[in-house]
Amino acid sequence: MPDHIPAETEMKHPCQRDCVIGLSGQGIGSIAMIAREESVGAPVQQTDILGVAELEQFQTLEVSVDQRGVARVALNRPERHNAMNGQLIRDLSSAAVMLDDDPRVRVVVLAAKGKSFCAGADLGWAKAMIGGDHEFRMEEAICLANMFNRLDSLGKPLVGRIHGQAFGGGIGLMSVCDVTIGVSGNRFGLTETRLGLVPATIGPYVVRRLGVGTSRWLFTSPRLMNSEEAHDLGILSRVVRERELDASIEDAVAPFLLAAPGAVRKAKSLVRQLGGEIDKETVQGTAELLVEVLEGEEAKSGIDAFFGKNAPPWQV
Repeated sequence: MPDHIPAETEMKHPCQRDCVIGLSGQGIGSIAMIAREESVGAPVQQTDILGVAELEQFQTLEVSVDQRGVARVALNRPERHNAMNGQLIRDLSSAAVMLDDDPRVRVVVLAAKGKSFCAGADLGWAKAMIGGDHEFRMEEAICLANMFNRLDSLGKPLVGRIHGQAFGGGIGLMSVCDVTIGVSGNRFGLTETRLGLVPATIGPYVVRRLGVGTSRWLFTSPRLMNSEEAHDLGILSRVVRERELDASIEDAVAPFLLAAPGAVRKAKSLVRQLGGEIDKETVQGTAELLVEVLEGEEAKSGIDAFFGKNAPPWQV
């Protein structure tokens, strides 16, 4: 069984009541297998156009916007390999709303601090959900779903700077990006089933990106893939060497700045419609599935085995 790096955290932030179903999301599960240290990369050296109050509202993100209107949102839980807990979910959701509503913002780059891009869901947070009541689990699942849909429905281009590895919900974040550029030598996987979980709320986005055939395979097998295979399957748009990453991100960003912002928003909306827009019923169903799985015996056994550093009973 591969080494797992738990990402424990306390649930100190009850679900905000503005997490309304109809915005959609991610499936829980995180196996972080870490290879090397990578940085987020230096932003364009221009004065940030956001105010101090706007920047300081985020506890788990670094957010900036340069003079061109290029926003950079960096996941900032490097000690937990940017695993998603309640606070990070809420910060990402709030950042998506703020940047979407700001007419100065033209493009958003989604990046991360530390070794990993995103190790999926924080299993300490998942364990807290299992230990809570049904209402708490449902509220958290809805907030998680809403965060992903807010990113998916962003009216500005969303460019994923994938400098490190991604598992579970990290693949969900990549699936809501319009472009994903990654570094060779990393590993990726939908590892939920290894822990008795399923890629529930990320499901609609991953299937839409990869197609049904590939999703059948990856949803049910917690196998890992390298950057090149992730590119072949459509998870990554492009694979580059580490030293080329920031220049490649800039190459992806620059053409978006030539496009009319209103036309870009309408074009993204059109793509979602033509590709099968994810409706409220689907969002509700995936959130309910996540809760159903968390209330089952397999999820409890899998997460307990993870923290106990044991193999779950189904592994042979």
